[in-house]
Amino acid sequence: MNESTAFPMAPAPFTGASREVDPGACFDWLRQGWAMFLANPGLWIGSAVLLLIMLMAISIVPFFGQIAAHLLVPLFGAGMVQICRHLAEEKPAEIADLFAGFRHGAGELVMVGVFFAAGIFGIAFLAFLLVSGGILGGVVTGRVGGFGIALGGVMLAGLLVMVLSIPVIMATWFAPALVFFHDMKPLDAMKASFAAGAKNWLAMTIFGVFLVVALFFAMLPLGLGLLLFLPVFSGAVYASYRDIFEGV
Repeated sequence: MNESTAFPMAPAPFTGASREVDPGACFDWLRQGWAMFLANPGLWIGSAVLLLIMLMAISIVPFFGQIAAHLLVPLFGAGMVQICRHLAEEKPAEIADLFAGFRHGAGELVMVGVFFAAGIFGIAFLAFLLVSGGILGGVVTGRVGGFGIALGGVMLAGLLVMVLSIPVIMATWFAPALVFFHDMKPLDAMKASFAAGAKNWLAMTIFGVFLVVALFFAMLPLGLGLLLFLPVFSGAVYASYRDIFEGV
């Protein structure tokens, strides 16, 4: 029998096709994230505590710890959306699901982390060059004028980091879920993630602004708010992935 007509036929590979959603969908994602947390608060708090402890322990190592933490973000991201999927499908979920990315697609997820880390640290290096140049100019110019130059360099560096980080974040936002759930190659997953973010730029902008504000307040009480922020954030990201990709 011809291989192309063999039965049962293999399903067509996932192409990463996404759809455009209403900007107001971001509020539904947040509601779903909250509902996901309420489905099993103990599991989520335990997972968040374990994740934070591991990332802080890794980050203690100067420079290399920061790089390692960035490389591991997609693997733990895959674990968090795996917990979300189990809860959404009313299947048994456990803290061990946090390490699901280490058991499936680990190499591809690490590569997503490599691209993510390269982008973030590359942007940080450019910012450092701008800041160091501004400080040097301030020293050469004098006290009053030099302060203005140094402050201008810091502000410009901050603006550059903020603007250049957006494409990196867009490319890695959905990538862990696409790699883990659909076995997409890292670059293909990041392209699909970027395309989905660009297609839904208004919804993602509103979503992002809300998350940044929520993260600010979550960090105030000694970071304890992260125990709530991380689960709701993960559930909302999973809801956005389902809406934009699995709704096609």
